Amino acid sequence: MSGTEVRPFRIHIPQPDLDDLNDRLARTRWPRQLPGEEWSRGVPVAELKELAGYWGEGFDWRGQEARLNEFPQFMTEIDGQDIHFLHIRSADPGALPLLLTHGWPNSFVEFANLIGQLTGTFHVVVPSVPGFGFSAPPRETGWNAARVARIWAELMERLGYDRYGTQGGDFGAYVAPEVARAAPPGRVAGVYVIGGLGFPTEADVPDLTEDERAAYAWLQEQDWINGVDHHALLRAAPQTFAYGWQDSPVAALAWMAQKFKEFTTAGKGWQELIDRDLFLTNLSLYWFTGTFGSSSWPMYDSTGFGWPEGQAVAPTGVYSGPPGIRRLAERHNTIVHWPTGNPGGHHFVAMERPGDVAADMRAFFDAV
Repeated sequence: MSGTEVRPFRIHIPQPDLDDLNDRLARTRWPRQLPGEEWSRGVPVAELKELAGYWGEGFDWRGQEARLNEFPQFMTEIDGQDIHFLHIRSADPGALPLLLTHGWPNSFVEFANLIGQLTGTFHVVVPSVPGFGFSAPPRETGWNAARVARIWAELMERLGYDRYGTQGGDFGAYVAPEVARAAPPGRVAGVYVIGGLGFPTEADVPDLTEDERAAYAWLQEQDWINGVDHHALLRAAPQTFAYGWQDSPVAALAWMAQKFKEFTTAGKGWQELIDRDLFLTNLSLYWFTGTFGSSSWPMYDSTGFGWPEGQAVAPTGVYSGPPGIRRLAERHNTIVHWPTGNPGGHHFVAMERPGDVAADMRAFFDAV
């Protein structure tokens, strides 16, 4: 077997693992509800009990597994890492290849509803970030977005693509621009970012206009800014928290529910925006692969938090500009696509509004 071999892969979780999950859910030792309104102390017990009950008794993992296996999946070794990826070719042989990078705490499941809306226009490649799902976890410290991007550039080379687009949101918003830097000149046609570019910091405030100050103030009020600081938590003690997420499905469920709720930017509950089965498919993937701890490396291998800056090697487009500020994003990017009215109320907008994201992505790549 050569080091560059691309091997077919299919998901099949052993039945004893499903039985173990259901048994653990049934034996949950529930805490008392603490005083306070709704989410003021964290995930409400009644809400989590309902969701856990559905996960154990109503959610159909085998059905979701079969659905995911409709996507051609593969494994290959790059930089000493086993890398899992989806590779869905368009019926149009001349279609532009498009590399999608998921975020945290997400997986390739983030794009399950998006892929089918892209393959008429693109050959779609969706790798799993090392340490997430079926991709092997890093065996040493010192990993960063640039190293992942070098693996992605090698993957696209291995698949025979000499020109392609790259996309990312959340952690993918750091990786996607780095692919343009890592790839040989001219390979990356454009970089598409869901959000995060041009976000103002405290250092920018003195030079902001009145409208920009209002956008900055709105940003500072959001739950995903003021909620549980997962960057600090996972920088400080990821191993400590991994014991609970690895051993208790309800602990893992509560953590995911907390983050998906905090990542909501609309005045709606997160379950109104994100399909429950899609959320639980992503969660189940983490549970069955035991990757809650290993997926936290982007935080524990960092020294602090900073918004993604982007790159100027290839043209850049974003799904939605505000609260990012275009002139700030243009310090590091050649912005050619900056819509201000795209719909969406969740950080993981590709899960919430895949049709709108696909349409906007096509508009950007048609222009480059």
